[in-house]
Amino acid sequence: MSERSERGGVPGQGLVKGLAVTLKTMTRRSTTQQYPDVAPELPPRSRGVIALLEENCTVCMLCARECPDWCIYIDSHKEEVVVPGAARPRQRNVLDRFDIDFSLCMYCGICVEVCPFDALYWSPEFEYAEYDIKDLLHDKDHLGEWMVTVPPPPAHDPQGEPSKEETTAARKAAAPAARPAPSRVRPEPGAEQGGGASS
Repeated sequence: MSERSERGGVPGQGLVKGLAVTLKTMTRRSTTQQYPDVAPELPPRSRGVIALLEENCTVCMLCARECPDWCIYIDSHKEEVVVPGAARPRQRNVLDRFDIDFSLCMYCGICVEVCPFDALYWSPEFEYAEYDIKDLLHDKDHLGEWMVTVPPPPAHDPQGEPSKEETTAARKAAAPAARPAPSRVRPEPGAEQGGGASS
């Protein structure tokens, strides 16, 4: 007995199945997008390029320390700020260099997530290919230009649970109204709490 008869298959069955798939595909409408001429409709929260809001950066170096690819390079210097009424001048960090090497970046988004001051954002822009790999090192000015392409945050879901800020504000607003202020009436000096009998 041949292997085909042992498997119980009909000769040419695989060819018929393959042609059926081809015919089914030929009858469907094509969904090809003409990309260079027509911009694609990207899904929300697409990861394209990382944008920098420079005035929010405090040079805490958290993004550079947490980056698994070590592709973020930051330099800064300290500057004295005179505060009126203060005993001595304060110091603040001034950002000199903030570079991201997109030839090394794996787009994990850890830097955007760990930034405590909302200085880094995802932009959906993805058309920043270069002919030279050295041009994929974007400096702070180039990263700042991407901020205009960052979409606004999505609206809060009315069916979802309220944010912590909304809950705290509602609790603070309801607290004085729910608890009446305690009365400050002092008992008279000879009065007892149990309402003592008079003789």
